[in-house]
Amino acid sequence: MLEVADLRVEFRTDEGRVAAVRGVSYQLSRGEVLGIVGESGSGKSVTSLATMGLLAGSSRVSGSVRLGGTELLGASDKELSRVRGQRIAMIFQDPMTSLNPVYPVGYQVAEAIRAHHDVTRDAARRRAVELLDAVSIPNPTERVNNYPHELSGGMRQRVVIAIAMANSPDVIIADEPTTALDVTVQAQILDALRIARVQTGAAMLLITHDLGVIAGQADRVLVMYAGRVVEAGTAEEIFYAPRMPYTLGLLGSQPRLDVRAQRLHPISGAPPSALTLPPGCPFAPRCPLAAPVCEAEEPLLTGTNGHLAACHFSDQLVGLEPGDLFRPVSQDTTL
Repeated sequence: MLEVADLRVEFRTDEGRVAAVRGVSYQLSRGEVLGIVGESGSGKSVTSLATMGLLAGSSRVSGSVRLGGTELLGASDKELSRVRGQRIAMIFQDPMTSLNPVYPVGYQVAEAIRAHHDVTRDAARRRAVELLDAVSIPNPTERVNNYPHELSGGMRQRVVIAIAMANSPDVIIADEPTTALDVTVQAQILDALRIARVQTGAAMLLITHDLGVIAGQADRVLVMYAGRVVEAGTAEEIFYAPRMPYTLGLLGSQPRLDVRAQRLHPISGAPPSALTLPPGCPFAPRCPLAAPVCEAEEPLLTGTNGHLAACHFSDQLVGLEPGDLFRPVSQDTTL
């Protein structure tokens, strides 16, 4: 349904050009869930915004984004307006800024329907009630008249999911849909996303920094670092047989409820600035396996059977646990 090839995004700034996305490629099939994970600044959200044609004029985008065979990069605003919401929809990170505070939520769901279909206001409103009910908003016939500020954060996010479902799109992009929500509400949102996929038949691009979200939702996973994909594979391969030290570090930073007395093994340091990327592998300054070749040459994304990794020493990670590479968090609580 969606094919992205060699996507590159640069931003012009007073300090110079920022390489935010560097050659990202992936394919998304009907009904599939593709997860994109990585730390803040890795290029996840910029990738999705470029796919939707929503980046500012200061950006420079190249490559190819094809939706069902239709090229989206370079399309006019009029052409993209026919596609957005109809064939490809997006769920943004913050529902409070996604919804218009001066209109009831039911009006906003109905508006998404009428933007692409010639239906009456009453018919669109009835459909809005059905959609709110589908995403498990209680008393939808009453809630349809509520304004965004009258709803909780979790309910607002479910309204945004209902808007994304409104026209049964081919692809839904969910950008950090569970950020700042507690675990109980997060589970409800993830269930609403599952309902959206089942009822629309859409493929989903799920962007998050939370590996727990990815574990329960994604079929395949892309791990991004410094604007590029550094590992790609099925969810099972990424979680149980990672081939990139960065992926292993992300797993070591994730608390697990099924392991007692677990110590975290986070990655030290911080991601590099996209303005001044180091030569060679961008992860080398933080990598326990770094060698001179890592500082001299950026590794290609290679592998077999669809499990790809950008690391000179990916074979050495077979059977390793996060604690074998990264130091545990100190338990010293002295102030």
